[in-house]
Amino acid sequence: MASEERATSDAARMASDAAVDHDLSALVIPLLKGVIYQEADAGLWNALLTLQARVRDYVAVLNLELVLDEAEGYAFLRARPEPEDGSTPRLPRLVARRPLSFPVSLLLALLRKKLAEFDASGGDTRLVLSRDEVAELMRVFLPEGSNEARLIDQIDVHLGKVVELGFLRRLKTEPGHPTMVEVRRILKAFVDAQWLAEFDQRLAAYRALLAGQAEVADE
Repeated sequence: MASEERATSDAARMASDAAVDHDLSALVIPLLKGVIYQEADAGLWNALLTLQARVRDYVAVLNLELVLDEAEGYAFLRARPEPEDGSTPRLPRLVARRPLSFPVSLLLALLRKKLAEFDASGGDTRLVLSRDEVAELMRVFLPEGSNEARLIDQIDVHLGKVVELGFLRRLKTEPGHPTMVEVRRILKAFVDAQWLAEFDQRLAAYRALLAGQAEVADE
């Protein structure tokens, strides 16, 4: 009788472990593909909150770490920082770094600053901007000349890249109405407070770069 009870207990434990493994797979695979948002899939989000400790242990084997912001409702994976002393061998990166063009970097910085100002105002939780408003953000910080005109003409290309990166979401609008985008709050995790504190110095460097590009173009 005791042996039968043990067998039943072992079978139940194995079934439970199999269910957990399945749940981990259902969480880790979407995380490897991109960002999980609470608003997009509440069931998946709640499962991640429940199993986040096991997810962290699982992805640590892949040299990744889970970034989860419960207040903002997003989670993603990023490569674990490498020791500065070089005490461990450099491992291949599973999550590749994406080099950003200068206009996209500038746009991300401006959107992050706009998001900080928006949050400080204590208004709505969603920052929605029109294409023209985004273009105006960039125009203000650029010198007059051919570079500005070319950059503004390509605003849709830059917007598309930021949408692809997951920092903006295009909103549905009626035909004839301006393009509208929502700034995703995950941007705060990539452009941090220290980066934002140095915003003015970075813009000065951007202006110098653009001025140099303009001089080369005029020659």
